[in-house]
Amino acid sequence: MADPDLSSPLIHHQPSVDQPEVVISIGVDDDDDDSSTDSGLNLPAAVGVVPRGFQFDHRNHPYGFLSESEPPVLGPTTVDPFRNNTPGVFGLYEAIKIVICLPIALVRLVLFGASLAVGYLATKLALAGWKDKENPMPLWRCRIMWITRICTRCILFSFGYQWIRRKGKPARREIAPIVVSNHVSYIEPIFYFYELSPTIVASESHDSLPFVGTIIRAMQVIYVNRFSQTSRKNAVHEIKRKASCDRFPRLLLFPEGTTTNGKVLISFQLGAFIPGYPIQPVVVRYPHVHFDQSWGNISLVMLMFRMFTQFHNFMEVEYLPVIYPSEKQKQNALRLSQKTSHAIAASLNVVQTSHSYADLMLLNKATELKLENPSNYMVEMAKVESLFHISSLEATRFLDTFVSMNPDSSGRVRLHDFLWGLRLKPCTLSKRIFEFIDVEKVGSITFKQFLFASGHVLSQPLFKQTCELVFSHCDRDGDGYITIQELGDALKNTIPNLNKGEIQGMYNLLDDDQDERISQNDLLTCLRRNPLLIAIFAPDFAPT
Repeated sequence: MADPDLSSPLIHHQPSVDQPEVVISIGVDDDDDDSSTDSGLNLPAAVGVVPRGFQFDHRNHPYGFLSESEPPVLGPTTVDPFRNNTPGVFGLYEAIKIVICLPIALVRLVLFGASLAVGYLATKLALAGWKDKENPMPLWRCRIMWITRICTRCILFSFGYQWIRRKGKPARREIAPIVVSNHVSYIEPIFYFYELSPTIVASESHDSLPFVGTIIRAMQVIYVNRFSQTSRKNAVHEIKRKASCDRFPRLLLFPEGTTTNGKVLISFQLGAFIPGYPIQPVVVRYPHVHFDQSWGNISLVMLMFRMFTQFHNFMEVEYLPVIYPSEKQKQNALRLSQKTSHAIAASLNVVQTSHSYADLMLLNKATELKLENPSNYMVEMAKVESLFHISSLEATRFLDTFVSMNPDSSGRVRLHDFLWGLRLKPCTLSKRIFEFIDVEKVGSITFKQFLFASGHVLSQPLFKQTCELVFSHCDRDGDGYITIQELGDALKNTIPNLNKGEIQGMYNLLDDDQDERISQNDLLTCLRRNPLLIAIFAPDFAPT
């Protein structure tokens, strides 16, 4: 069955009200089907029809001058893929076990420290005097790195992994030059270094880590800055170059881009799939009853302590069959990533969601701001980026704006606080703007609804042109700046009875660089950050 077009609404209004709602199961695309979506989304195993809450009324659409299209509506985010289920010690059994294991933990800590030190020294010796980092590491240096590989197995032993269950076998490097895996803990990179000694793709920030940075440099790591398009392109080029040469080790990538709790599979980045080479998916599981080994909302020190104080930590590694891309998939990295992610999700028996690393950024931001229930502010950013082309940094700025509206403990904002946050006063237009976001008609909005509405307006083709026309209309004297008097005149038809204080508040908001005058750049920047405000300017200014 072909993927649906997720850029259109999930519900289409039917002429008959008697037609039942259905749940549609989404299967894997057939390789010969040309109707695949380019949305870049990973879909759950089942998608339910989401009721909109009201029939969309285009006549009261406050942004109809930009577009008559209906903004997409998706259900609330119901899972937190980053939450560790046992961040603390709960239960008498765990407490007693930790006390019993404390002497063992001290021995394990000594073993861990000694193994890390020996591995670090061996790696420094292997790297000494090596200047040609563009070519594969010489064989004699690789043999020295075997000392480090043995040390990593000792490190795994110290963490309680006395044995590791394996299923299947790694394919030969010439058959599958790229390996991809789900990412649950910091344990997987240690295991793969011992098992496969691959070249990895890692964040630039890892280079500065003590001990670890030196070891991954010896793996001829491909560094990438996830926020730099140039860096990402260079990383893809390096992946292609090293995958095409059998003298380099195989490449290992964690396409989720971050760790999860293993309960779901989040969206994949496309770097591993752009080269179009055969890929071997690998699945890692951590079976447990009392102690969740995932690296979620738990500190590294606490996670290590809990691992040291377990009798044994279970780990299972399953090498799945190699995925050989078809000719169409070689030209379409999205199709190949979907096929791979489906194979991993099916093996794990978990659903796929459209969360991404950007959701973790939002979660961390909400935590830093000490908001109650930070998971309420995740929005499945892979879907948002695909629909509206909003970056993770832009999403965090929208979160700052939403937080300024004083959300309650459930993460919802009511009309009064919404108007205060955007410097609007109660009037017909401002209420229509709020109703445009409040698709559930419950009198309050969530961050996800606010982001979707803002993204919909911002992504309209006429948005930038309309902003430029708004500035030209407001700048009555043509001096390149909008005065407070000109702003008041421009707003008097859409927001009546504005007093001087209210006009001044709006003027301060639009003055992005706070130099007490609004330039065209100030207006464009402010409206990009607060696109919903475009409605307060008369729609007569919009291009036709």
